[in-house]
Amino acid sequence: MDEKYLPAAIESKWQQKWEEGDLFRVKEDPARPKYYLLEMFPYPSGNIHMGHVRNYTIGDVVARYKRMRGFNVLHPMGWDAFGMPAENAAIANKTHPAKWTYANIDAMRAQLRRMGFSYDWDRELATCQPEYYRWEQWLFLKMYEKGLAYRKESFVNWCEDCQTVLANEQVEAGLCWRCGLQVRQKQLWQWFFKISEYAQDLLLYCDKLPGWPEKVITMQKNWIGKSVGALIDFKVEDSDAVISVFTTRQDTVFGATFMCLAPEHPLVMKLSKGRPKRKEVEAFVERIALQDRSVRNIEKYEKEGVFIGAYCLNPMNGRRMPIYTANFALMEYGTGAVMSVPAHDQRDFDFARKYGLEIVVVVKPEDSDLDGATMTEAYPGEGRMINSGQYDGIDSRRALEEIASGLEKNGRGQRAVNFRLRDWGISRQRYWGAPIPMILCEHCGIVPVPEEDLPVVLPEEVDMLEGGKTPLPALPEFASVACPRCGQKDARRETDTMDTFVESSWYFERYCSPRYSAGMFDTDAVDYWMPVDQYIGGVEHAILHLLYSRFYTRILHDQGLVKFKEPFTNLLTQGMVCKETVACPEHGYLLPLQVDTQKGNRVCGICAKPVVVGRVEKMSKSKKNVIDPNILIDKYGADTTRFFCLFAAPPERDLEWSEQGVEGGYRFLNRIWRLAAGLMDRIKAVPSFDDNPDKLDDAMRPLFQKTHQTIHKVTRDIEDRFHFNTAISAIMELFNTISGIDINQTGDDQLPVVRTAMEAMILLLSPIVPHFAEELWAQLGNTNSVLTAPWPQHRKDALVQEELLIVVQVNGKLRSRFQVDTDADEETIKEMALSDERIVKFIQGKEVKKVIVVKNKLVNIVI
Repeated sequence: MDEKYLPAAIESKWQQKWEEGDLFRVKEDPARPKYYLLEMFPYPSGNIHMGHVRNYTIGDVVARYKRMRGFNVLHPMGWDAFGMPAENAAIANKTHPAKWTYANIDAMRAQLRRMGFSYDWDRELATCQPEYYRWEQWLFLKMYEKGLAYRKESFVNWCEDCQTVLANEQVEAGLCWRCGLQVRQKQLWQWFFKISEYAQDLLLYCDKLPGWPEKVITMQKNWIGKSVGALIDFKVEDSDAVISVFTTRQDTVFGATFMCLAPEHPLVMKLSKGRPKRKEVEAFVERIALQDRSVRNIEKYEKEGVFIGAYCLNPMNGRRMPIYTANFALMEYGTGAVMSVPAHDQRDFDFARKYGLEIVVVVKPEDSDLDGATMTEAYPGEGRMINSGQYDGIDSRRALEEIASGLEKNGRGQRAVNFRLRDWGISRQRYWGAPIPMILCEHCGIVPVPEEDLPVVLPEEVDMLEGGKTPLPALPEFASVACPRCGQKDARRETDTMDTFVESSWYFERYCSPRYSAGMFDTDAVDYWMPVDQYIGGVEHAILHLLYSRFYTRILHDQGLVKFKEPFTNLLTQGMVCKETVACPEHGYLLPLQVDTQKGNRVCGICAKPVVVGRVEKMSKSKKNVIDPNILIDKYGADTTRFFCLFAAPPERDLEWSEQGVEGGYRFLNRIWRLAAGLMDRIKAVPSFDDNPDKLDDAMRPLFQKTHQTIHKVTRDIEDRFHFNTAISAIMELFNTISGIDINQTGDDQLPVVRTAMEAMILLLSPIVPHFAEELWAQLGNTNSVLTAPWPQHRKDALVQEELLIVVQVNGKLRSRFQVDTDADEETIKEMALSDERIVKFIQGKEVKKVIVVKNKLVNIVI
């Protein structure tokens, strides 16, 4: 055995052996339990970053661990290859998106292979391949047949720079999530998926996902946004038009004194036509079109509006209500119209005060009176009904039901449920995407492409147009087509392409049978592998990708293609990889390699001026606080890089980059290597220990106990919590115990205990640092791969059953006590203390400022 640890040689050696032995290739095996481990696939940007490395390392540890536990593990990888990121990058680099994408896939595949990830590369797919997207085109046709895919003219979020429509979720603070430029409202014909049809079911099943983080469940519930109330009809004065309003406060309808329409509402232009305010209305609508019209940002703007010159009538009391178009009214919520009740809604109150509109109180508190003329703020609470005709004097909660019944009885409204969730606009005016399989014929209207003509292939031999505009409409061989219904030659193919989130909404099913050509996937394979047992990715996908995937799976379910509704049983949202920013006053943000050290101070490597060290934040190319994983692999090896990502923080928390942390991991692996080299000659030929521990001497019994305690703890940390950092800490303790053995003073009869300890340490390390473990496993004389070895099992007779008494104080006063295992870590003790019934009574509703754990003795909670 070499005395020196040489990661480059070891890693290339074992990667080649894994590939030659098809070690990661799997197939369905009904005799074995399956485990489907999946990380969110990347778009091929050209380089993996530390976020990728952390995400995929977490997944790889779990995949390897589960395989050693006897599971048939599916662990695939592919490429989210369509969409604006690839197209924008290709345009910026003056190349074709297809060429750019395929070259990046090759580069990133090589980078991922260097990390030693256990992917079944035979299942690799790229969503830009016709054999992939032909099946989502097929499903699009099935959805169209059922009315779940439809085309309508609507206002959409339009990015002029990207030349495409954005979903609401893709607009961040009024800016495009990709290019960062201003988004405006624009009216276009668009294709939509009717996700609203599944809103109730999506909401219901949020409570049936116990393996998901609560924060993600909450985000999805809020986005779906169920509200119970009533639809109320307001007739427009001197017109046949009717304004329908959804409200959750029908008890306040008698206090509605004016109406507000969203600037995009079709009645705004219709009712203002020919009226004195027309030009003012047009200017207002145009200006508001440049604002971020999302619910989350609308409250940031000052409330403003324009009277359009028309009135509607309150259906309950006949009050003449002026109609405004206002920036706080949204087409995406309810009907795009707001019955404004200024006495009981602060937003309406502010608007009424600004424009001198009437304020009528209709709900008064039990213990005081309110006057609309003197109120300084709205009263949104419950109380007694006043100024409400026959409903005066009753409780406002009761009035909700009675007024809803009255509206239905008189034909002026009805009970209703509203969802914030809007239908998914999937049209993109971009080239690099899956073509929508529809034809527009002047004689027949919208005509689906016949199934036998699928796929509608995106032509890759095209020249990109200036400014990112799609070339498809100007490409006769693509856009011009004969109508399949009437045969006329002047039909036009739909030239919009699908939102890239369509591709990522079903790729996990395709992985089950990626070469299947008779359908979207082999249903037998999907029945075996799906749903995904563990999905891993960033919390930024909580609304977009995860919600769309849940919806798309329901479409597949209703089509009879899958037997489940939820695609992901368990979800882990890993934290970000963060690093401090460094900037030069002259040259701006600097890459780590652009920073030098002079006399202990950091300076700009370009101009030698002192730099400004900023706060620690997410690694990003724009701020240049990035670390190239290839540099780490070249210097330390893939295993050290993996080790750091796992040891520096629990997976759900942010990881702060530390060069010292990487070096520390590298030193630890070298220490293990030197230990193994020193022991190998004595233990290589001896068997593992499987005898009565009572026969062990005083030097070996602690090692025997520590070995099995470590197996027990590491197994529990990985299985229960994915806390790889505490698992590694336990392995370090075992290493220290082994290091304390003087091998030269150890008798031959005691050597099996040492071998067992070394075997256990190598096996426990193998999912974390697989190349390193493979080499040491082979040096022990094993001929099989460490990945095919079973996960070690602890012996119960080796576990010390003694317990410790932990006392718990709150602000220094004894409040409780409990027993813990002697191997309980600090985090476990802290969690037990905070969840103790007696302690909860003392800290409930109060801020916990600090939790101090004195090892093996006490916990002091400071509030």
